[in-house]
This record gives sequence, C-alpha cells and structure tokens, in this order.
Amino acid sequence: MHQENRLPKNGKEGALFGAIIVTLSVLMMGSINIILAAGEFNKEVAMDLLILLPIIWVIVMIIEPVAIGRFAEFLSSKFISKTDGFAARIMFRTLFTVLGMSVTMTFIGDIIGNGFSNDIFAHFIQIWPRNFVIALFLESVVIQPFARFVMVKMHAAQDRKAAIQTNTQNA
Repeated sequence: MHQENRLPKNGKEGALFGAIIVTLSVLMMGSINIILAAGEFNKEVAMDLLILLPIIWVIVMIIEPVAIGRFAEFLSSKFISKTDGFAARIMFRTLFTVLGMSVTMTFIGDIIGNGFSNDIFAHFIQIWPRNFVIALFLESVVIQPFARFVMVKMHAAQDRKAAIQTNTQNA
C-alpha cells in the first residue's frame, strides 16, 4: 500500500498530528462544556477556560495514545479489513476514538468541575450523549480534516524540498 500523505509518516509527524487534533478538540469541546455548565460567558468563565483548558489538554494528550487510541485501533480492526479504503479506516477510528474519549472526558470533566459526588452518573447520563454527538461532528467535519490538511501541506513541502535537493545534486 502506498504511503498516505494525509496521515503522519513518522513519530514526529504523529506527535504533531495528535497535538493538532487534541488542541482543537480541547479548545472546542472544553469551551463548549465549560460555557454550558456556567450558563453564560463572562470574565469568570474566561478565566476558568484559561486555567482549565491546559490541564485538560495534558490529560487528553496522555489518555488518548496510552488507552483510548489502542482501544479505538482494537475495535476498528474488528470492523475493517485490509482491502477497506482510507475513508472506512478513518471513519471507524474516529468513531471509536470519539466514543472512548467522550465517555472518559465526560467523567473527568465532571470531576474537574464538580469534584467527586454521588451525582457523577446522573450528570453522565445527561451530558454524555450531547458530548458524543458534538465531538463526533467536530472531529468528522472540522478537526480531522484540518489535521489531515496540515499533513498534506507538510508532505508537499517536504517533497518540494527533496526535489530541489535532488536537482541541486544532479546539476
């Protein structure tokens, strides 16, 4: 199979790709959830965003590759075959990653926002479906396409640089 220009080709690119996805996901989903929990956007909510989003970013950067990414790969492998195309692979990987991250982060977000309480499961039942649908939409329509666009542009620049170096060496 040929190398896919829409995906990372090595660990350094993988880290950049993951950082783009996590940053956009945390900015969008974190902001939505914090603003909805507060009921309005004001200076206090803005300060909460500035304090909490970096903490949430670190949590997600750890949880996704260590646990959820592996979970998503395992489940995806049960639904796709070697002959399936790029879109099918991305669809299942995105679906299972969003499923795992939305469940995990709904619990973690509630704990960060409200501490441990008996209401965690009641909040989960109310909040998780919304989080899942919003996150799946954002990942499918905005975040993943943007991250793949960055990879395509980065690989094109690398290819141009390699072509210039080859032409310079041959001259």
